[in-house]
Amino acid sequence: MASSKSFITAFLFAMIFSSISMSLGARHLMQTTTPNLPKPTLPPLPSVPTLPTTLPPLPSTMPSVPQLSLPPLPNIPSTIPQIPTTIPSFPFLSPPPSN
Repeated sequence: MASSKSFITAFLFAMIFSSISMSLGARHLMQTTTPNLPKPTLPPLPSVPTLPTTLPPLPSTMPSVPQLSLPPLPNIPSTIPQIPTTIPSFPFLSPPPSN
């Protein structure tokens, strides 16, 4: 089995090296001769449209804006409630009688 793998490997190396010399010969042959290939023709480019140089005149009168009416604001009380600033005193319990 090992001898057949080594034979296949040697055969592949021989094919690779022989094809390198063949490809170099083909490349040299391609560089020496110039093939007469047809040149591709491109369609003509479309023309660019011209932009207008003058602007149309603006309207002389502005349209009227409708007047909006808002509902009246609610009445705000004029006096602000006062927050108490004194701390009420709590009665302390008397200590239990001693024996």
